[in-house]
Amino acid sequence: MPHIIIEYTDNIKEDILVEQLLKKMNDVLISYPSIFPIGGIRSRAIELKHYRVADGSEDDAFVHAMLKIGAGRNERDKTNVCDLLFATMEAHFEMLFSKRYLALSLELVEFSESGTYKKNNIHDRYK
Repeated sequence: MPHIIIEYTDNIKEDILVEQLLKKMNDVLISYPSIFPIGGIRSRAIELKHYRVADGSEDDAFVHAMLKIGAGRNERDKTNVCDLLFATMEAHFEMLFSKRYLALSLELVEFSESGTYKKNNIHDRYK
């Protein structure tokens, strides 16, 4: 498991190129097969219809990505992956960022294996 969840405001849905963004984010995780099994990678994007940014006086937008991983990876690996994911987001949104007010963010959520339940036969394809 790593899961990437991307939330984005609906006022940029025409410009976000969500399928391309999800592929790019997955590609980053796939480039670390010793840390993240390919069969466990999941990504999804959620368009937000109800939100408020800053004081609400402008047509501000945001994209927030959350990387959820199980505990056990070392700090350097986590930092390297998050740095690359955020750089990928920055590059993906470079043009849009130059044309409008836009906030980008990335959050790492690490949780213990207790309390999570998984069953996945996709891993078998990559053995």
